[in-house]
Amino acid sequence: MYDVKKIRDDFPILGRTVYGKPLVYFDNAATTQKPRMVVDSIANEYYSVNANVHRGVHFLSQQATDLHEEAREKVRAFINAKKTDEIIFTRGTTEAINLLVDSFGNEFMSEGDEVIISAMEHHSNIVPWQILAAKRGISIRVIPINDTGELLLDEYEKLFTERTKIVSITQVSNVLGTINPVKQIIAIAHSHNIPVLIDGAQSVPHMKVDVQDMDADFFAFSGHKVYGPTGIGVLYGKENWLDRLPPYQGGGEMIQSVSFEKTIFEKLPFKFEAGTPDYIGTNGLAKAIDYISTLGMENIATYEHELTQYAMQRMKEIPGMRIYGEATDKGSVISFLVGNIHHLDMGTLLDRLGIAVRTGHHCAQPLMIRLGVEGLVRASFGLYNTKEEVDTLIAGILRISTMFN
Repeated sequence: MYDVKKIRDDFPILGRTVYGKPLVYFDNAATTQKPRMVVDSIANEYYSVNANVHRGVHFLSQQATDLHEEAREKVRAFINAKKTDEIIFTRGTTEAINLLVDSFGNEFMSEGDEVIISAMEHHSNIVPWQILAAKRGISIRVIPINDTGELLLDEYEKLFTERTKIVSITQVSNVLGTINPVKQIIAIAHSHNIPVLIDGAQSVPHMKVDVQDMDADFFAFSGHKVYGPTGIGVLYGKENWLDRLPPYQGGGEMIQSVSFEKTIFEKLPFKFEAGTPDYIGTNGLAKAIDYISTLGMENIATYEHELTQYAMQRMKEIPGMRIYGEATDKGSVISFLVGNIHHLDMGTLLDRLGIAVRTGHHCAQPLMIRLGVEGLVRASFGLYNTKEEVDTLIAGILRISTMFN
């Protein structure tokens, strides 16, 4: 049985009030709340195991190193990578994508070469490619979407040319909730001998991810969206690709030897991990993986799907409701507008009722242009949200709509 009441007890923040109202937290696509065991593990490591990793022969350093590398193995198993050498720790999805863009672009792309992305990408998967375009003269080609928020795969296939070097695409849209058919997208790219980077920031918290099954060449995600600490993330890459890429940054840890004449870089994955890593964060991420693994990712996915379907049904009962993103395969995100109420007004007034939602362009301004809106209200659900909270949201929206009418 999926006991959501018991689960909520693991998240102390869910018991607090906002403006005298019980907190209803529907901003999980931005960041999730943290279970007690994650926060306790961070405090415990600082108080009892804190020491720099990989560099010390003393006991604390050895113990901290063991925890850090055990976390790497935990991540490997979680996404089913072949080797821990394929798991690179970063500060989050954004840095993971920037690392890949910089290293891959510098090694394999030149003026006139092309990257394929989609119309629903987060800025983190647009801006780095634009920076590379400004430096190296590459071109960005965009997969269009239909009005329900699904990719037009026939148009995607037409985008490949002899200058295409890589495809970089989100698995789940942070605005529309669309779950993209990444396995098919990757297979199409591989038929052209083109590698694929998958942005998994919005998929890893909600569904089972198997990078070998999808055959992803690269995969990025953030710890703070999967109930772990902020400032930690992962870039997975197939070993044969990572071996060919140059380092992203230089400094300590990523070297085997240094002289003023030459530097020999360290083996994988350390070649891409310059400086002191966030070894406290990696252990916190490992504990978050432990937590959701105990609940069962399939159980989480089933529960959240039912909750999202319930919320969609209830929201469609509201007069003037416009939901953006109704793909057949949809994740735990609902973006909407009601009548002529500005998204900022709706979000601000919901906040006064204790309901935390996100408003604005959601770091997806090109998608807003495609949808013909300035911004949207977004409710995003996590493993601890309830139907009763959805009912509170519906009541809040109706109350605000009445005020404006």
